[in-house]
Amino acid sequence: MTAKPFLIDSHAHIYGLEFSNDFDEMLQRAAEAGVEQIIVVGTDLETSKDACELAAKYENIYCAVGIHPHDASRVTEKCYDVIRDMANGNDKVVAIGEIGLDFYRDRSPREIQETVFRRFINLARELSLPIIVHDRDAHERVMALVKEENAADVGGVFHCFSGDLEMANACIALGFYISIPGTVTYPGNEALRQVVRGVKIEKMLVETDCPYLTPVPHRGKRNEPAFVRFAAEKIAELKGLSLEDVSRITTLNVQSLFSIGRKNQNAQIAYRIRNSLYLNITNRCSNRCSFCAKFEDFTVKGHYLLLDHEPDFSEVMAAIAAHKGYDEVVFCGYGEPLLRLDLIKEVAAALKKQGMRIRINTDGQANLVYGRNILPELAGLIDTVSVSLNAADANTYDLLCNTPFSKDGFTGVCTFLREAKQYIPQVVASAVTVPGLDIAEVKRLAESLGVEFREREYTEVG
Repeated sequence: MTAKPFLIDSHAHIYGLEFSNDFDEMLQRAAEAGVEQIIVVGTDLETSKDACELAAKYENIYCAVGIHPHDASRVTEKCYDVIRDMANGNDKVVAIGEIGLDFYRDRSPREIQETVFRRFINLARELSLPIIVHDRDAHERVMALVKEENAADVGGVFHCFSGDLEMANACIALGFYISIPGTVTYPGNEALRQVVRGVKIEKMLVETDCPYLTPVPHRGKRNEPAFVRFAAEKIAELKGLSLEDVSRITTLNVQSLFSIGRKNQNAQIAYRIRNSLYLNITNRCSNRCSFCAKFEDFTVKGHYLLLDHEPDFSEVMAAIAAHKGYDEVVFCGYGEPLLRLDLIKEVAAALKKQGMRIRINTDGQANLVYGRNILPELAGLIDTVSVSLNAADANTYDLLCNTPFSKDGFTGVCTFLREAKQYIPQVVASAVTVPGLDIAEVKRLAESLGVEFREREYTEVG
């Protein structure tokens, strides 16, 4: 059973004549597609006013106010005052935008575009609002101005992202999101698909930019918010996630950026990613891995995992019972699951009676923790164990994973992997492709230990 997606179209222009004949029907189609909220974005004073009026009329519509670079040459001092007045004290105004540079059409002189962009960045900082950046054929100058005007103070999003992966990572390093439109579905847009593959989904939004940029299979027709689902589906395909995963994560991203809705701070014991049900039974870890996102945020793929207590058997089973239609249960939360070995054995035994397939993701340090070989205790209960090997030598392992067991930590992981084959049908060694790591050496080590190997992209972590 797949839950209905909760999507947000983070950038739409639905105030124009294109929608005048079927506005209510358009909103209904959006709702039926799972689009629960829409950010309507102004491009000049008139459309910014229109966006504010729609936001005031509809509970699920929010707005942004700003002036597009095409109209930069028409901006007067009064324009800044009008935009300020629209935004100041209006809870439905969530950003200043769209603003930026457009060196493709050059409808306003470039030096004027830059001046106006700078002024609006500073207005956003004055109002403590994020910015929505329009960037077309102006990557270098947009990035320069964003840095020079300290736009990172408020953050924002590069809408309809059109840069390469290097630029995307630079935007993210500044605290910005990138937004993926329906153009990701275009056969010729492999460059954007490469960006999607290479960037953490926790830094992505989805948008339509309607009525423009209609996705496949509706290309050539008017775009509308319901069609944001096609961008989300393509992202899901590219990232190996479900539509539900993408909708949950990008919705949380929009809510976090624009401060709308309430962030769910209820810790999840059982949470679903793809077709697997994950169990979050502890936040304690043996290691302190340098690449672990836990040290930044306890949200994983849109699920909040900071436990206020470690759940007992009845709590875990109740959490499992609330979910249906998954293929396997995975002991893998925001901590090392084998630190709760007794609970794992109890839960796994109950699930095995139901015919469930069970996996454990672990750091492989359990034998060192308990001072004995715990693998025989897992025989018949666990179908797959995935062990974070992460290095080909003890020094690199200690550097990346900050193990409390010193040089014995790496040896312990290798021994755990080698011996696990005697008790568990499938044993996998994994490694995160952190910068500078020789992943080929790690793979060779895993093969020498007689186990499967899986490479995890750095962007998958967290």
